Amino acid sequence: MIMITIPKPDVTITKQSNPQLSHIYGFTDFHLISRETGGIFMFYNSKDELLFVGKARKLRPRIKKHFEDTVSPIKNHRDEVAKIEVCLVGDPLHRELYEIYIANKFGAKYNADKVVSG
Repeated sequence: MIMITIPKPDVTITKQSNPQLSHIYGFTDFHLISRETGGIFMFYNSKDELLFVGKARKLRPRIKKHFEDTVSPIKNHRDEVAKIEVCLVGDPLHRELYEIYIANKFGAKYNADKVVSG
């Protein structure tokens, strides 16, 4: 058996109910997420259920892209996202392993392409 320890989030941002600042789907704190560092990110709903997990070489631009582009797996579910957790992970292989493991262990709702059926 392989033991995988999921890293603790380095940054957590939450949706604001009535943001006064410039925002993307209620999120105002994207500046807290590294622009140049790689890692994994998880989108949760208001019930703390995992909606989506992803990986990126550059976290902030990749996360923002999920809220802007037309091909994101969450494009029709962006309003569901209430919390974003980010873990800094430098090694690309580790990012890949964490993404697949987390998607399967916690049943990420919109990661159908990563979930292994047994």
